[in-house]
Amino acid sequence: VTGKGCALKCKHCGGKVLETMHSAVTPEELYHLCLRLKREGARGCLISGGCLPDGSVPVDEFAEAIKRIKSELGLTVFVHVGITTLEKTKRLKETGVDAALIDIIGDDETIREIYKLDISVKAYDVSLAALNQSSVAFVPHVIAGLHYGKLKGELKALKMISKYNPSALVIIAFMPIRGTEMADVKPPEPVEIARVIAAARLIFPNKPLVLGCMRPKGIHRAETDILAL
Repeated sequence: VTGKGCALKCKHCGGKVLETMHSAVTPEELYHLCLRLKREGARGCLISGGCLPDGSVPVDEFAEAIKRIKSELGLTVFVHVGITTLEKTKRLKETGVDAALIDIIGDDETIREIYKLDISVKAYDVSLAALNQSSVAFVPHVIAGLHYGKLKGELKALKMISKYNPSALVIIAFMPIRGTEMADVKPPEPVEIARVIAAARLIFPNKPLVLGCMRPKGIHRAETDILAL
């Protein structure tokens, strides 16, 4: 919903991931894009975008379009929210979205260093509380190794999430992306990712736990898959 624009240009992404997505920068564009995708056989979509300077993703500005997509097209709709508020999450709830996805960072230094955001872990706690209070289904994502490939704050993030009632939990991992500031940074080892997965299962024994797609590929990915089992 922001095209290729992102105010933060985080070190691990630099807006590169946005280049792989369809662009729809107005509500009307978003609706017609989803209409086309529906006609091509799509069953659902993930509505995402770059961040504003405060770390939010402006999906709430597309609330009416999302409501139409749900009611008229019947697509499954997930949205990325970033830092959010109760007012925004209530608007999302009214659209009928199937789930809100949010990356949760558990270390202040990582937020400043990697995300280039002048906020603290508290902002993520407030965002989780807003999602929880609005009763929208939400799925937190924890990124293993985001701090230059090292584990830092993942356990704190998991404990913070455990105060609320997410629909599920997703573990992903830092993966170097060509053209970014962290392109040459080594990703966390599969066993380190597995430690985060194991901690998540212990903290959330009854929640769906998913190993997400955003993580290193090749042999690294295969080893992580095996360890996750």
